[in-house]
Amino acid sequence: MNILIDIGHPGHVHLLHGVAEEMKKQRHNVFYSVRDIPVAKRLMEHYGMTPWVDLGGKKDSLAGKARTVLHQDIQLLEFVKRNHIDIGLSSGIVLSHVSKLTSMKAFMFDDDDDAAEPLIVKYGHPLTDIVFTPDCIHRKTKRAIYYAGTHELAYLHPNRFSPSHSVLQHAGIQEGERFFTMRFVALKGHHDVGQQGLTLEQKKALLDLLKPHGRVIITSERAIEPEFEAYRLPVPPEEIHSLMAYSSMFLGDSQTMTSEAAVLGVPALKCNTFAGRLSVPNMLENKYGLCYAYQPQQFDEMYHHIEQLLAHDPEELKTEWQAKRQRMLSEMIDPTDFFVNHIENHESLS
Repeated sequence: MNILIDIGHPGHVHLLHGVAEEMKKQRHNVFYSVRDIPVAKRLMEHYGMTPWVDLGGKKDSLAGKARTVLHQDIQLLEFVKRNHIDIGLSSGIVLSHVSKLTSMKAFMFDDDDDAAEPLIVKYGHPLTDIVFTPDCIHRKTKRAIYYAGTHELAYLHPNRFSPSHSVLQHAGIQEGERFFTMRFVALKGHHDVGQQGLTLEQKKALLDLLKPHGRVIITSERAIEPEFEAYRLPVPPEEIHSLMAYSSMFLGDSQTMTSEAAVLGVPALKCNTFAGRLSVPNMLENKYGLCYAYQPQQFDEMYHHIEQLLAHDPEELKTEWQAKRQRMLSEMIDPTDFFVNHIENHESLS
């Protein structure tokens, strides 16, 4: 088969590189498209997801996003026809549009609730052949195929990932040194309109809280504030998960990295206006106790919770969270295996 993997965010590279590898092992031809996102391209090079067709930059406004989608529709329509693509894989809506004008089938990977992404529900799901969905989410579309897992487990399941100890040396961290990871996001997605994360003052307060207990490492989706420059991530993006796995705690306003820390068994706390509204992080919090979410007006509660966690013995806390993680893993699958099985057997879904 000829398979196209469309990348619209660095997280999509993590999600789908395992699928790409499995498809290539089975002698399928795998093609790639990507937006002009330097981190995504770097990750694709790291995982051997080359060559690709460059679809250009992304826009922040909804009107700009709409024009961009139309332009990408045209680019990918020509690419799909020229390369006789059988299946398109993505977490966006462009391949869904293209599939209606070609013989290609479009499979979408979506871990957000319908209520959080009305544009995807209206313009993506109805045109998609399959919407791979964690089973803690209930969808309106009958095209959903549910699985016991999360996006993050597709690349952080023990079958797929084990942290590299060398990351500590790369980051200049001494053996046994306690350190914390933080992530600040830009909230520029179409579903992020009107949403809020941590303020600059709240970020400073968390940094000051953590510093007496160990080293702090910060990664930011947008340009990092001057106040945090000394704490900038000291390793390349392909090593962030190894670094996170060895950290004592994760804090920030990132949806994805909070869930990544959680499935790695690292205490994770986030603060944004999505808190309590999304099924996947709610499941990781309420069922397994691996992470915690707070609305911006609950920042003081978050702050005091962190104080309580910092007061625990670090090794005891690590043991407790790893036990929670093992329980989660015992009840979930390796999503990449699930995806590959459905992709390879797509004819039976016709």
